[in-house]
Amino acid sequence: MVQPPLPEWAPHETVWIGFPSDPELWLADLKEAECEVAAFAEAVHAGGAGERVILVVAHEDAAAAARRLAPFADILVEPFGDIWLRDTGAIVTGTGKARRAQGFCFNGWGGKYDLPGDDSIGERLATHAGLPYAKADWILEGGAIDHDGSGTAITTEQCLLNPNRNALGRDEVEARLLRDLGFDQVIWLGEGLVNDHTDGHVDNLARFVAPGRVAIPTPARDDPNEAVYRDAAKRLRGTRLDIVNLPSPGRIQSEDGDIIPASYMNFYIGNAAVVVPQYGAPNDRAAVDVVQALFPDRRAVGLRADHILTGGGSFHCISQQVPV
Repeated sequence: MVQPPLPEWAPHETVWIGFPSDPELWLADLKEAECEVAAFAEAVHAGGAGERVILVVAHEDAAAAARRLAPFADILVEPFGDIWLRDTGAIVTGTGKARRAQGFCFNGWGGKYDLPGDDSIGERLATHAGLPYAKADWILEGGAIDHDGSGTAITTEQCLLNPNRNALGRDEVEARLLRDLGFDQVIWLGEGLVNDHTDGHVDNLARFVAPGRVAIPTPARDDPNEAVYRDAAKRLRGTRLDIVNLPSPGRIQSEDGDIIPASYMNFYIGNAAVVVPQYGAPNDRAAVDVVQALFPDRRAVGLRADHILTGGGSFHCISQQVPV
């Protein structure tokens, strides 16, 4: 019987963080995104009180920038396409000598971004960490699921039942989640955020904050995701989970006027800090205050993530923890 992964709030030995490395992908946002990632890494490291930080860079030029901006971090040069290690990195399960890295197939979020190295970076990171590695025979990105360590996982129909990932029905997906990750209960939400290129990753919509306790956003005024949030709340009320609410940043748009999938839910739970993305929105401070109340044994830190978001995600998306 496979034991489910530990929850994110369990102690970490290390965290892998993807560092922006490709000027052609990041364009004018590259330098600012580097600084935002370095600030996130420093908050997680917390002067050594947090976990060991390994910044994963794709080449030596990026390594030089990472060393300059984050001298406290270890730098690992491994070729990859983009920085979203939550999705491309393996999920580490177990503790101590029983730890192992569970990998999955990866197809660039349904064929949207097929970049060299993204389909193998998980195995290479596991090898570097000295962890046994196994690869499942179906497509799953880490940001598509969240879990509470007790065998309960949450996901969205938009992503895990999407034919651009697998030709699998709900029962088949649940059976594979049990087989490969030990989840014996799956909570299904519907759609994810508007314009989320991941097809509705749940780590932008709903996050476990304690066993049996899940946080979801409260719609802001003129919120483009109001219907999504209300549907998630309705579905969760039909479960036995305890529901808490975080504010929503509301309508965040690009310079071209496109809606951007900004979410405070993309926080990272570290050993010493919980780092919450900020967007210069009215609810920024309130979101940090709620997270602080949810994690009184850690420091809630709000950091700007505007330039990381131009790539499609935030702090949780670029990180993957290794439990002690």
